Amino acid sequence: MSPQQLYGTVLTFALLMSAGCGIAFPEHTPVTVNVQQEDKQQESAQTSPSNNSETAIIQLNKQAINLSEEGRFADALQKLKKALEISTEIEKPLLIGATFNNTGRVYQQQGKYQQALKSYLLALVIHKELALKETNPGVAHINFGKTYSNLGYLFALQNQPELAVFFYKHCVNNREKVRLNPKAFSQPKLDAYSITVAQTYRALGEVLIKSNRTAEAQKIMDLIKLEELEGYLQNIEGSQRSAKGVELLATEKPIKQKLDKTLDDSIALGKEIIKLRQIPPEKRSPQQKQRLTQLVVQEQQLLEDFNNFIASSEIQEQVEKINRTARRQNLDLESLNAIRDDLAKLPEKSVLIYPLLLNNSLELIFITPESPPIRRTVTVKQEELQQTIRDFRQALQNPSRDIKKTANQLYNWLIKPIEKDLKQTGAKTLLYAPDGQLRYIPLSALYDGKQWLVQRYNINHITAASLTNFNTPPESQLRVLAAAFTKGNYKVKVGNRQFAFSGLPFAGKEVDYLATTLPGTKKIIDDAFSPKLTVPQMDDYTIVHLATHAAFMVGKPEDSFILFGNGERATLKEIATWSLPSVDLVVLSACETGLGGRLGNGEEILGFGYQIQRTGAKSAIASLWAVDDGGTQVLMNTFYDLLYSGKLTKVEALQKAQIALITGNLPASSNQQHRNNNIPAKFNTNLSHPYYWAPFILIGNGL
Repeated sequence: MSPQQLYGTVLTFALLMSAGCGIAFPEHTPVTVNVQQEDKQQESAQTSPSNNSETAIIQLNKQAINLSEEGRFADALQKLKKALEISTEIEKPLLIGATFNNTGRVYQQQGKYQQALKSYLLALVIHKELALKETNPGVAHINFGKTYSNLGYLFALQNQPELAVFFYKHCVNNREKVRLNPKAFSQPKLDAYSITVAQTYRALGEVLIKSNRTAEAQKIMDLIKLEELEGYLQNIEGSQRSAKGVELLATEKPIKQKLDKTLDDSIALGKEIIKLRQIPPEKRSPQQKQRLTQLVVQEQQLLEDFNNFIASSEIQEQVEKINRTARRQNLDLESLNAIRDDLAKLPEKSVLIYPLLLNNSLELIFITPESPPIRRTVTVKQEELQQTIRDFRQALQNPSRDIKKTANQLYNWLIKPIEKDLKQTGAKTLLYAPDGQLRYIPLSALYDGKQWLVQRYNINHITAASLTNFNTPPESQLRVLAAAFTKGNYKVKVGNRQFAFSGLPFAGKEVDYLATTLPGTKKIIDDAFSPKLTVPQMDDYTIVHLATHAAFMVGKPEDSFILFGNGERATLKEIATWSLPSVDLVVLSACETGLGGRLGNGEEILGFGYQIQRTGAKSAIASLWAVDDGGTQVLMNTFYDLLYSGKLTKVEALQKAQIALITGNLPASSNQQHRNNNIPAKFNTNLSHPYYWAPFILIGNGL
């Protein structure tokens, strides 16, 4: 079909709808025109009739948004009806698609759900036709995703969770396909979600969890983390595994077949209609006129039939089948089996823990090598949980405060509900994928009333199971590149704020100890510790130890950085350009999160772990707050003593080092070295407070 034919088909649809149709914008999930982005595009575009018309369409949409927010729906519909006419006339299908999406929104806002459904289906017809001729792979999938999200929300409003899941899955699956060509995300966008795409993913995760569809929920929880990274880092590339999205149940497939047939038939009818319309009216035969009338009626009937199909007893029967199937977990989840296989290959008995923060509950997904995912629900309001997280984090950063009460409360929410499951599985290692602000606190510092969690389990943070290969063993021989910022003062501007960083006296002793203890260690100090001299050497070593300041900042990726000894810095985006396929571990021994006191949703920490893995390095150790560098030296020296023995994995060595600080039973070699380095006595005798040992987390492969 030529562009003119497509627009003619769309115009036919528009005429069918226009008798009572307009466009408006409800308050919550559905799609809206991204007016600000369009305005910016228009300012830079050369003036032309088409550009002027697009500007008019944008302005009409903008006016309609304001009118709809005031409840003036009839006026909003008139504005958007005009926008539809202009966008059809100048042949802008993406604007037409956005218009139909917004048509659905106004009907939805008024509770006219059947009319809203028809409008969204019209948008799908346009996107599917565009996909057939797509020159930029991925763009059509983005637009499909937006409309499917709107459909999911439409059915969620009507308390039809199975159908909401069906359409939300299509949103997610289209979005994940785009990640194979992430440049498509950079293309100009004519419309956007009124909530973030990550929130759409969360809506699906929440519906799945509340419907006891735990195996499917586990998959979406992985993909939520990918989507959060996309929002933070931009252009996150997926894999063939993530591109599969969330699998449709066998009982969902009949709905999919009916939907696809409706769209395909609509396109086929449109082609025949346009072929007849190309004949001037006065030259059409009676048979052609009759056929044209039939086709137009059939077009309208197709969408009406799908409307009726969704409301039919046939669909209600399918919905009940979906319920039964989901409850039995009768799924061919290839990704879940792959995760179980990975867990089974780990030397210590390991389980995965996925918490998901919802408005009124904390959902815990627990995965073992032997069984389907287990779900536990904890009733707690998100505001209460987040306040407890903030209180806990503040207390953790003050070694004179007793934090056990708050640590125990968090234990009761995060671990106690799965305590029996952990005992039954015999778990030794917890692979932990925290959600939201849980990323700002260490799981190791939770308190069960008798001991810290790290005294019972190895704790290995992962960005998401789909991002991390967590069972590949490291090389047997350690080769360490140890760099330190020991003296000098540098000011770093982040946004409109400025921070001062001073050299770390004990950082020099830290790398000296490594050079003394680990044969073949390469030491780089201060001015020699520059990006130009240091980064090219990194992949010659299995461990890269950076004893310097680093900050994970809420905001843009360029606001998070590693400070080098000569005052230069590398941002998160620049770190992704490093090539470290031979590196097993990157250690940042003096980094912190939340610099400036503001907490977000932890995407900057997730982003750091992901970027390190993008370099090819298998894992990283970082700290969640700035620790006195004397105390850091004690922990790091103990960690490397244990790791060098060759008897422990990275996650085990970190656990043993943390327990050594809690109990005061440091290895003899570490104690002697501490005395030689004149470390103050408090660092030999009083390191039991979590302030000293808990901030350090291992992200990625713990072997």
